[in-house]
Amino acid sequence: MTENVKIRAGLFTSEDLKKFESSRPEGISSQEVISIFQARGVKLSEATFRKYVQLGLLPTSKRIGKKGKHQGSKGIYPISVVRRINLIKYMMMENMTLEEIWESFLAIQNEMERAQQSLDGLFELIDQRIERVGLREAFAEGLKKEVEQTRKEAQGVLKKIEKLSSRLALVRPQSIQEEQGGLS
Repeated sequence: MTENVKIRAGLFTSEDLKKFESSRPEGISSQEVISIFQARGVKLSEATFRKYVQLGLLPTSKRIGKKGKHQGSKGIYPISVVRRINLIKYMMMENMTLEEIWESFLAIQNEMERAQQSLDGLFELIDQRIERVGLREAFAEGLKKEVEQTRKEAQGVLKKIEKLSSRLALVRPQSIQEEQGGLS
């Protein structure tokens, strides 16, 4: 078994990622992410995790307040960070630099985040409108169910786009392939 195959063995398979993502829809802390990769023998430190966030390779966390007075908050990342780190580690094994990885991710990632923010804002406006207009209870409930279904469908579309983006990120631009002597 070559060293490269040994390292890849520590990464998640697509099936592993699907199972993990469905088990943690609420998100995950940076410490948990680091622990799951380290448990698989993949090197990932807190400093590296922070560097990936600072470079824009990973999304920023949302602050979630802890229950109880003066308990503070903790940062929760979307579960997609596991998939993204898995992809980053794979791309690095393919001898891509962080700069190349960044270039392959950034434009699509930024648009994805804007789309998510726009959808969140749009659904918030719809929810507010439903509450303000004073609809009959039965009609309002039906409308709320339809909005929730639409929200889930929109999230599904964004997840599909993210997966497409991940697959596309593996393709190096032609200029990089030529610099490195052709297709790898």
